[in-house]
Amino acid sequence: MIRVLSIFGTRPEAIKMAPLVKRLEEETSVENIVCVTAQHREMLDQVLEVFGIEPDFDLNIMKERQTLSDITVNALSKLYDLIGKVKPDIVLVQGDTTTTFVGALAAFYRKIPVGHVEAGLRTSNRYSPFPEEINRRLTSVLSTLHFAPTKRNKENLLRENTMGKIYVTGNTVIDALKYTVKEDYRFEDPVLRSVDFSSGRYILLTSHRRENIGKPLVNICRAVKRIVEEFEDVKVIYPVHMNPAVREIVFPILEGTERVILIDPVNVIDMHNLMARCYLIMTDSGGIQEEAPALGKPVVVLRKETERPEAIEAGVAVLGGVEEKKIFGIVKRLLTDEGAYQQMAKAVNPFGDGRASKRIVKAILHEFGLSDPPEEFN
Repeated sequence: MIRVLSIFGTRPEAIKMAPLVKRLEEETSVENIVCVTAQHREMLDQVLEVFGIEPDFDLNIMKERQTLSDITVNALSKLYDLIGKVKPDIVLVQGDTTTTFVGALAAFYRKIPVGHVEAGLRTSNRYSPFPEEINRRLTSVLSTLHFAPTKRNKENLLRENTMGKIYVTGNTVIDALKYTVKEDYRFEDPVLRSVDFSSGRYILLTSHRRENIGKPLVNICRAVKRIVEEFEDVKVIYPVHMNPAVREIVFPILEGTERVILIDPVNVIDMHNLMARCYLIMTDSGGIQEEAPALGKPVVVLRKETERPEAIEAGVAVLGGVEEKKIFGIVKRLLTDEGAYQQMAKAVNPFGDGRASKRIVKAILHEFGLSDPPEEFN
């Protein structure tokens, strides 16, 4: 039996690790062990419940207004002890959170191989996204196996002379959509349940990234006000992150604005089905840039750069920046130019085919001499 310890701590990690954890559960030659740091608590628990995952270990490190150093110190100490106790054959981490980096570091200190799910994403700007760009680079240095979603991600790793073996797998987030999106879905959130999505064009907005807190988020909110003022058939739904620094900006600007619906964060099934029913998406999220193309939804990326340039090149997303005028202009074009909208909506998703988890499990088995290598995602 290969003892596989999967470590994650936030909602985005959980969404992308869930289909892999479920696939590992099915593998008879794997002892599947799950640890959550609960770097995020409430939003993480939503995903665990949706996918029916009960962690074997819950470190529960979250505290109010925690700093990056709080997360790092608390998680590292507890994960180092846990890995020493569990003695896994391999540790899996996902993405670019502080939990990701610290999980890889704790495993390295215990001389346990690390498999990095979603490896090789880069912006080449150390402070954007912050702290994710450095987290993912440090994790690459510590990892033994790199599960790169795309060939470009693999090329990034090769250019950096990254040690270890690289597999191109596609992104597990596309696998997750198979579990969540349903045509006859009934929303759990009472506000969403009351929405008539045939009554106009709905824009889904998400914005909470650390580097956008402040003037960029103010600009985003003001652009949204201009959009609904100019287009009477357009409505905006904004699940507002629970971070007080985000809410202290968003609510004074947007609360009470006609046709702007502010709600608390929703669970992953509600979110995926909301994405499936909206007209287009404005976001600074990384995962949504990957999920939306699978659902045929154009994405306006509310950032100055993206570590997912494949989306821009494939034409499924456009870089909107964080200036009010530019954001408004791009969204206005998509609302008035049907050709431009359809070109984005019908572009091919470059991030996966729904079989990433299967490839990753096969790659792990291959490393332990139990399988042929997987075919790469192309």
